[in-house]
Amino acid sequence: MTTPYTYEDTEDFARRADAEDPLRSFRESFLFPPTAEGSPVVYLAGNSLGLQPRNAAQYVREELEDWARFGVEGHHHGRHPWLHYHELVTEQAARLVGAKPVEVVVMNTLTVNLHLMMVSFYRPTRERFKILVEGGAFPSDQYAVASQARFHGYDPREAILELKPREGEETLRSEDILATLDQHGHEVALVLLGSVNYLTGQAFDLAGITRAAHAKGCVVGFDLAHGAGNLRLRLHDDGPDFAVWCSYKYLNGGPGSLGGVFVHERHARAKDLPRFEGWWGHDKKTRFQMGPRFDGMEGAEGWQLSNPPILQLAALRASFELFDRAGIDALRAKSERLTGYLEFLLDRLPPGFVRITTPRDPKQRGAQLSLRFQGDPQATLKRLSDAGIICDFRQPDIIRAAPAPLYNSFTDVHRFVRTLAGQAHG
Repeated sequence: MTTPYTYEDTEDFARRADAEDPLRSFRESFLFPPTAEGSPVVYLAGNSLGLQPRNAAQYVREELEDWARFGVEGHHHGRHPWLHYHELVTEQAARLVGAKPVEVVVMNTLTVNLHLMMVSFYRPTRERFKILVEGGAFPSDQYAVASQARFHGYDPREAILELKPREGEETLRSEDILATLDQHGHEVALVLLGSVNYLTGQAFDLAGITRAAHAKGCVVGFDLAHGAGNLRLRLHDDGPDFAVWCSYKYLNGGPGSLGGVFVHERHARAKDLPRFEGWWGHDKKTRFQMGPRFDGMEGAEGWQLSNPPILQLAALRASFELFDRAGIDALRAKSERLTGYLEFLLDRLPPGFVRITTPRDPKQRGAQLSLRFQGDPQATLKRLSDAGIICDFRQPDIIRAAPAPLYNSFTDVHRFVRTLAGQAHG
């Protein structure tokens, strides 16, 4: 794939690129773990756990202070009353995933939300009961769909249809996904794909898959764990029925942070959809009348079960404010250039030392490159760690490096590959 950018394999180029970066100031809004010498690490693991925004501790502390000061009255009288706290991030979350506010709610965690969505949108029949997934999906997704199939009385070996790469290839071809839908769509109740595969880093054509699946009468959902905050998403326009995501990766919400849900506007008033119900999804105008019958809110909020954890929301709000200031379009533009620079430098290492398994087309990837190295990848990872560089390892032999555009720099990327070059020549 020909890159539209011109790069140089020099530290001076990296510094110039950083100086010209319109988003460079956002780096100072995050806390980097220190090396043993006290300098910031090169952090390329934002696809696993994002860095802490500097304002996160202050925002959490404010809510702790209001809890101490007001007790239960903090629901109404705090600086940010808890009763409506989750609404502070709704519009920001909607902008991040290309949705309308009515289509989005921040709640629960990813797999919990995935199960809640499948309760409503996986409605198998004798003729149409299969779930189409990508082979090698994140294990939690695999467990969730298998358990849902069993819950409805189906053998997962028969109910789950996996997309596999062609022999000798490591990623899926778009035409093969569409061909599978054309051939098997009449059997498929639900298409459920990750927007970006966690292992390969491959990003899928959400709009094209949605169109093809809907044409065959399938319901469509996406797992955006590696897409939210990473890709330029257009969920409303692309038209899937639902999507779910977590916020501790690219969205920097903190370990175990809250996830999010998208339910397309066409389902906003579909109160006949089966769902698991909880009081926080009840119409907020009458919620505190404590009536015996559930009256769900319109839109994604109607899938809420319980009032949200405020301290987690406070930390997430600190990150969402940064995303909102930067803008996902500008972040994506930097990401393509930054990841392209990483690819350029890796290609200049000695032949055979490292192989990039992520697609080279920027439209088919986000910030992550998945790498296979000669020799023991765990030893490579240890040498990187000793040099103050944090990536992560995934079985069987993949090191993932993800330069997150909100806080990573061209100098980070150059230092990472320069360290690898020392290993390659050592």
